Amino acid sequence: MAVPETEPPSKKYLSLLELSKHNKRQDLWISIHGKIYDVTNWANHHPGGDLPLLNLAGQDVTDAFLAYHPITVSNHLRNFFTGYYLKDYTVSEVSKDYRKLLSHFSSIGLFEDKGHGVFFTFLAMLVLFFASVYGVWFSDNPFVHLGCGGLMGLFWIQSGWIGHDSGHYQIMTTKGFTRFAQILSGNCLAGISIEWWKWNHNAHHIACNSLDFDPDLQHIPFFVVSNKFFDSITSYFYERKMNFDSVARFLVSYQHWTFYPVMCFARLNLFAQSFFLLFSKRKVPNRGQELLGLLVFWIWYPLLVSYLPNWSERVLFVIASFSVTGIQHVQFCLNHFSSSVYVGHPSASDWVDKQTNGTLDVKCSPWMDWFHGGLQFQVEHHLFPRMPRNHLRTISPFVKELCKKHNVPYNCVSFWKANALTIRTLRNAALQARDLTNPIPKNLVWEAVITHG
Repeated sequence: MAVPETEPPSKKYLSLLELSKHNKRQDLWISIHGKIYDVTNWANHHPGGDLPLLNLAGQDVTDAFLAYHPITVSNHLRNFFTGYYLKDYTVSEVSKDYRKLLSHFSSIGLFEDKGHGVFFTFLAMLVLFFASVYGVWFSDNPFVHLGCGGLMGLFWIQSGWIGHDSGHYQIMTTKGFTRFAQILSGNCLAGISIEWWKWNHNAHHIACNSLDFDPDLQHIPFFVVSNKFFDSITSYFYERKMNFDSVARFLVSYQHWTFYPVMCFARLNLFAQSFFLLFSKRKVPNRGQELLGLLVFWIWYPLLVSYLPNWSERVLFVIASFSVTGIQHVQFCLNHFSSSVYVGHPSASDWVDKQTNGTLDVKCSPWMDWFHGGLQFQVEHHLFPRMPRNHLRTISPFVKELCKKHNVPYNCVSFWKANALTIRTLRNAALQARDLTNPIPKNLVWEAVITHG
């Protein structure tokens, strides 16, 4: 799949050890198909952000590169070729078969065929949105208003699937229309910055289930999935230490009980994270568009809520909309909370193994695919992130065969079992957090509650 380049008469080689020294923001080299590229200056212009490059700097990233880029992008690589080749470049058997699958799926057009999924999702969003608004405007029944809040939550769930898909591949006919769909479904209608989502989600995919690199596992003080968080490890995504103090210890001690209630209001965190990013000093593409889109949301949603006749109905409408969309936040957690985790830098050399170990599929019938939005095929999605959602069920048998042949995990359970595994993981960590012999700073209030309550 590499693009042929004119090679010099005598090649210059670097070892993996020498390549690994070029792993800093100001000195960032990578290897693809045995050729070494200097992407130091390109990192700030990378459409996926600089984090994926920084997290895999100094490594052979062939499989990760192929997973995220169409073959046409390879033409751009020649601009960054250093003239060096990787001396000890090898391809494992699992990588060979993985690349064959990539090539096969590409040759039959699966990456380009989006089907009608986007159209039907937008249609469902339209129906849910106007049904919710109509009920608020034209009904005086408080139970109808409560139901309209639930419809708004369902509407946000479907907008979330659009935002997720558009972050991985072009969902519309052009990039411009795709960008419009992102701003409309994410910022304007859901109140979540699509740039924040892409920044966060790209980091998650590259560093799947790394406790210190994957932001999707960094939820202190509310949740931890491993006792390794008790050591207050540093988040390389947020660039700060995640302190496991007495407050965190108290909250984590009951996290298996608070998981679902917190998920009902997890959207508040997404609102906050969106503004934190857009008002930060970090370079954010299209910052003006992003802020304008959020402004639209914070105009129409409060106005809709204010149209309700009294404060009690307004509060219940907001609670209903947040609680229903909390289902999606639970879904995001099910695929990873109970899977294998590790501390340390993500590795690109064992790409297939890292992605499959950190993910969990959810069994469901085809008629329930709309509910899961593609997350039910999490192993497939992580191995082939550019694959349109409507083809994940098609490629699932191929992925199962790949995993079986090379003895890498393919974990798949029912939706209810996935919930049970998640709660078990949280409970195990909670019970370990209650161990008073663990020398974590605590205060008298915490100690009294944990001891007697």
